[in-house]
Amino acid sequence: MKIGCPREIKNHENRVGLTPNAACAYVQAGHEVLVESGAGLGSGLSDQEYVAAGAQILPGPAEVWGAAEMIVKVKEPLEPEYPLMRPGQLVYAYFHFAADESLFRACLERRIVALAYETVQEGRALPLLKPMSEVAGRMACLMGAFYISSPQGGPGLLPMGVTGVAPAEVLILGGGVVGTNAAHIAAGLNANVVLLDISLARLEYLDEIMPANVLSLYNDPVTLETRLKTADIIIGAVLIPGARAPRLIRREHLKLMKPGSVMVDVAIDQGGCFETSRPTTHSRPTFVVDEVIHYCVANMPGAYARTSTFALSNATVSYGLKLAAEGVEKACRESEALRLGLNMYQGRITCKPVAEAFGRLDIYAPAAEVIA
Repeated sequence: MKIGCPREIKNHENRVGLTPNAACAYVQAGHEVLVESGAGLGSGLSDQEYVAAGAQILPGPAEVWGAAEMIVKVKEPLEPEYPLMRPGQLVYAYFHFAADESLFRACLERRIVALAYETVQEGRALPLLKPMSEVAGRMACLMGAFYISSPQGGPGLLPMGVTGVAPAEVLILGGGVVGTNAAHIAAGLNANVVLLDISLARLEYLDEIMPANVLSLYNDPVTLETRLKTADIIIGAVLIPGARAPRLIRREHLKLMKPGSVMVDVAIDQGGCFETSRPTTHSRPTFVVDEVIHYCVANMPGAYARTSTFALSNATVSYGLKLAAEGVEKACRESEALRLGLNMYQGRITCKPVAEAFGRLDIYAPAAEVIA
């Protein structure tokens, strides 16, 4: 199979879909790898490294998209890439359809096969989302700590405090991979950390593994409002695979919060879990609503591109090799994990939460039925 890896064009997206090591794995498995010139530079990977791995370098996106049967990307296709997508072409990437109607419509119209990293599922685990969730969770505390400084419009709090001065309070909504990683970093900064979740089993687990300065609590409306009044940094880390993120913090909640407090919405690529959130970029990462700073960058891990690229490629390559070797239909018939990752198939929606998000159950069918 011809595997294409175009350069990412999202704002400050320096990750790349394939490392040279992954390209080499595809080549050794008998596939042809086509990489756009300069695709890896943002992650410190040169064209020469891809050539040494056995890949071919093509001059631009049109050549890569035009020749490849399977496209391996990081982020969803953007508007300039829509015309490059071909019917039946397999695109293997993050999509987050439920938060982007224009992308949803474009992929339907182009009749591509969309295999979404974020819904590939092994048991209850999301193996292709996990590495970027780890990065984003760890970043969230760093971004919150940066933006509560005085020069960034914050109250001028040092998160870990100093002798005789209390540390900041970090409130984390959601105890999954993002929330757990955020809590570890916040605890390591010596902040006072409160982590809210609605799963008692998860809270029990968190109580066992978290440091003493992390308090895990059941999330109900009273507890949430009480903790919003004292929090300095709020991190949104909730996820429903394939669906739009639930909005846990409403506009009226901002009146409860301290002026200059910082909200980091890690769920923004799924629509955001704060009502006042809207996607931002690394060029302009924040905005202010009711004196509360919002950080809502939709591709947070792109800031630490080399780490993120290798972590993502390590996770995606084994599934990608199966797709390339067997074709998407056979691979998805044999692998439930990949079948759950199939969001669209040549004009049909195969992920129910995506169909529900846009009221298109009329063209929804389970993936197993579509590829039978």
